[in-house]
Amino acid sequence: MLRDERVGRPVRLLFAEEPGMTRGALALLLGLEADMEVVAQVAAGDRVLAEALATRPDVALLDTELPGRSGPDVAAELRARLPSCRVLILTTSGRPGYLRRAMEAGAAGFLVKDGPVEEVAAAIRRVRAGERVIGPGLAAAALGAGPNPLTPRERDVLTAAAKGSAPSEPGHRPGKGTTVADIAGALHLSPATVRNYLSAAIGKTGTRNRDEAVRAARRNGWL
Repeated sequence: MLRDERVGRPVRLLFAEEPGMTRGALALLLGLEADMEVVAQVAAGDRVLAEALATRPDVALLDTELPGRSGPDVAAELRARLPSCRVLILTTSGRPGYLRRAMEAGAAGFLVKDGPVEEVAAAIRRVRAGERVIGPGLAAAALGAGPNPLTPRERDVLTAAAKGSAPSEPGHRPGKGTTVADIAGALHLSPATVRNYLSAAIGKTGTRNRDEAVRAARRNGWL
């Protein structure tokens, strides 16, 4: 049985995942482990930090793609504000770019979440013990993919350009209806600066326009 030796209590868990049913099922199963206690569940990335500061979890399980803030962005936030909380990223996608971003943000683990709950529980125990955990096959894929070529500001601009997009809808174009002025206003930048960032991102992704750049960046897990 794994206990926090400092205070003799079960490992405290925070879940951040958008689909409530999936999050609830996993939280319920892990909550049945004698050495684990679910102390918080949130459905949006921009709610994680406040909840974590209030509940002081030992391990935060974060989805890669969350409303408000992404899992890797939240991981960086937690590392800065609550370094005692270890982060385990859970994803349905093994895109190498997500793994690299998560590790660069300070996450202690990265796991594809369609595996058995025993695998997730074992990863939590290892992460809490100070180990780094990466799902089978993901490490080699990440090393082969190379680093994310986009700067943080270029990622911000592409993310803003993609706001409101729904890639699963046939014929939908990412960023459709979002103007340069909209992006500039949201990020407090000048329109000229936004154009420069978009141009750089298009060049680095080897695409022809910002919509293709958004798709390429998402496909590689760079956003």
